[in-house]
Amino acid sequence: MVVSRFLRLLALIGACIALSGTIGPAQAQDGRGRALPTCVLRDSGAMDPAELIRHPERFDCTTPQYKLGAGDFWAITGPVDVVSTVEKPLRINFASLWQRQLSARLLYADGSIHTYRTDARGITPLIQLGALAALPVPPSKAKVVRILWHVEGAANVRGILLGAELSDAQRNAATNLAMAVLYACFGGMCLALIVYNFSLWCAMRYRFQLHYCVLLAVLMGYALSSSGAMAWLYPNIVNNDRLRFNYLFLGLAGGATALFTLSFFEMKIRSRRLDQYTRMIAAAVPISGLIVFLFGAINLRLADMVYTLAILGLISIVVPTLWQAWRQGSHFLWLFSIAWSAPIVLALMRILANLHLLPWSFWLDNSTVVSMMFEALVSALAVAYRIKSLREERDEAITREVLARRLADTDPLTGLLNRRAFLAQALGRPGEQQLLIVDIDHFKRVNETLGHDGGDEVLRLFARTLRTATPADALVARIGGEEFALLTNTAAPIDLDPLLSKLRQTRMPFDLKVTASIGACTGLLADDRDWKALYRAADIALFEAKSAGRDRARARREAA
Repeated sequence: MVVSRFLRLLALIGACIALSGTIGPAQAQDGRGRALPTCVLRDSGAMDPAELIRHPERFDCTTPQYKLGAGDFWAITGPVDVVSTVEKPLRINFASLWQRQLSARLLYADGSIHTYRTDARGITPLIQLGALAALPVPPSKAKVVRILWHVEGAANVRGILLGAELSDAQRNAATNLAMAVLYACFGGMCLALIVYNFSLWCAMRYRFQLHYCVLLAVLMGYALSSSGAMAWLYPNIVNNDRLRFNYLFLGLAGGATALFTLSFFEMKIRSRRLDQYTRMIAAAVPISGLIVFLFGAINLRLADMVYTLAILGLISIVVPTLWQAWRQGSHFLWLFSIAWSAPIVLALMRILANLHLLPWSFWLDNSTVVSMMFEALVSALAVAYRIKSLREERDEAITREVLARRLADTDPLTGLLNRRAFLAQALGRPGEQQLLIVDIDHFKRVNETLGHDGGDEVLRLFARTLRTATPADALVARIGGEEFALLTNTAAPIDLDPLLSKLRQTRMPFDLKVTASIGACTGLLADDRDWKALYRAADIALFEAKSAGRDRARARREAA
């Protein structure tokens, strides 16, 4: 049942990804979905927008945007040459980047210019799910020729204006639907796993369960900020603040990941140096996210570089951890490798994009949640497998403890209580007790006849008869070589003659006839002094039985 649910969830995730793939950047027949090349120009402070939009040759189309540094910029798209109508309104999609304000001027073929300017919130009102901004193009009979952007306060860590492309309302709605399904699946899965694992933690108190819950909670916060849903839930939030939360949550997720890795594996694979390094990274990654959150507005490029290096440190934990797990033969190596394969690969790709070795991609930006979903699912299986292993280890330890106690309390030959365990359970029993001392007659002859192995077998058979012939709550012990003790409450006494008869009838090796003598006594057993008096009286009765010819019983009352 669990496996079928897991497979259905994977199928749903696959459907979401397939749906998102149908609305990718492939160019449609009417031009919608077409990427718009963008050229930039640093703002010198006294530039006429109407003049700039008609002279795109003044813009730099060759220098990578991130090399121009932070500041204010103008950006212009290549030819648009499409019509936005009331029936099919167009959108201009572009990436959400760190910037204070943005304005757009749309030049139409009839010479008119439409201007859009953001307020103090930045591009928050334009944010769609997937953290892609969508600028509506006002309907007009004239074609849109090109678009001029004015970006103020650009940190320019990744670029100034990235991912500009044509779209329409229907395509954007489909994208939002796909992203909503994807992030809803992720959020629901995280919530269910948090409730389940927190309940287990309350009962079992394994640290890795709590670390896993913290990791999932932080990932939900990251999904909320990175998906753009935070801008929908809090329309007045400044977009740069949403990006700061994005850094913060991802940094906290990195720290929680390091702690989960540290506590998940068995102690045998954890070296002192690896533990110290993992703890250092577990602190460094959240601190780097906090640095961006608090001081990103001062110098985001520097803060982002510190953050990127911290994430690289997080990835560097993986190799020594896997090496140690492989060397020590960890049972969880394969699960850890599978769970973290996708997040590690995508994290490396994100880092390469941060270092400008890979181009910016909308799907790469949103791939994190897919890798996190995969990691969370496999980690849930890993947690269940870890708990199973811990349960087996606990059960094995309990079994060993029970066996050790049994060996400490039990005579290894007969399986009866030994003298120490017998006294521990006998002393302090309430009420008057009946003590029987049973001794095998002429046991030396038995050993001489059958040998010591045969004598041991006689002792085992004799002990079994004593155990089956006495009440269930009676104590039966071997207290000497061929001497046994039986103790029961006088409210349910043992009949001596029937017991002797059963001992005579016990079939012994080679049909050897074996008899026993019994000495019995009744009295209290409150302490060790009572035991000595009771045992002495029973021993005297046993001597009387042997003196009378053996194979008989004698009973006495303990002397005052």
